[in-house]
Amino acid sequence: MVKARKFVYHSPFDGLPKETDLKLVEEELPPLRDGEFLTKAVFLSVDPYMRSRAPGVDLGATYIGSQVAKVIESKNPEHPVGEHLVGRFGWRTHTICDSNSDFWLVPDLEGLPLSYSLGVLGMPGNTAYFGFLEICQPKPGQTVVVTGAGGAVGSIVGQIARIKGCTVIAIAGSEEKGKWLIGDLKFDHFLNYKDVDFETKLEGVTPNGVDCYFDNVGGEIASIVLTRMNEFGRISVCGAVSGYNNDFSIKASPIQYLMIRKQLKMEGFNVYRWQERWFEGISQNMKWIQEGKLQYRETLTEGFHNMVKAFIAMLEGRNVGKAVVKA
Repeated sequence: MVKARKFVYHSPFDGLPKETDLKLVEEELPPLRDGEFLTKAVFLSVDPYMRSRAPGVDLGATYIGSQVAKVIESKNPEHPVGEHLVGRFGWRTHTICDSNSDFWLVPDLEGLPLSYSLGVLGMPGNTAYFGFLEICQPKPGQTVVVTGAGGAVGSIVGQIARIKGCTVIAIAGSEEKGKWLIGDLKFDHFLNYKDVDFETKLEGVTPNGVDCYFDNVGGEIASIVLTRMNEFGRISVCGAVSGYNNDFSIKASPIQYLMIRKQLKMEGFNVYRWQERWFEGISQNMKWIQEGKLQYRETLTEGFHNMVKAFIAMLEGRNVGKAVVKA
């Protein structure tokens, strides 16, 4: 018998999650039946959406999330031992699957790290690729603002904007991230949203206004950015992390007047809207990496038992790039 370890949702989150809110337990798995195969987690992801969707998770259920897993036993000829896949299996070490389970196969990464399948060559990379290009429709010479620019999605959005010939204004919450965004990723400007002069500085670096805004944060920062939007500007709403830990009770200035006066287009999205084009995004991001146009960074935490620590650190903004746990 195989014993799986898993984190279950033990206590409802009240603000920022606590380590005691998720409980590590063991589960004995039954023998495989014909058509099934057993996977073992190699890398696991922690992402902001996991906090926002907590109210929909039943107490006692395995906590939600994706992982790169390896097939270690199989009674399914379509999925042999040694195969790697990305599955939305939750926070667990071992999972019994069949062909109808929720996963996709890891393509040939051509020497790139397997963990990238949880980041730039996976859901976050596709979120940046489709969410920015399809909704914002950037044009060369235009100005793009990205919040959460030091994270897994925002850092890719900003680089894609640079590839498309845009001026990039990166907004994040630490000077360490700012040095990376300006020094390594070559974004045009960095602003710390904690700066007391943030609004004045935003005006200073956007003399020609803002054409595209990729929003990972929401809240008052989003309202301020909208004041700088040009007429017919496009806003892609990817996340609202500023409200995830306070049940969205954070207050922000009204935006309706700006939307009307500037004739803005604002659209929220779920990346799985482009499920049928999934490998298009992966292929293009891989090509940009190989061409040296797209850089990528991970914050790696060792050990499955440290999942909750990594999750909390990510929500506090302590990660640079993609937060990943190595099982």
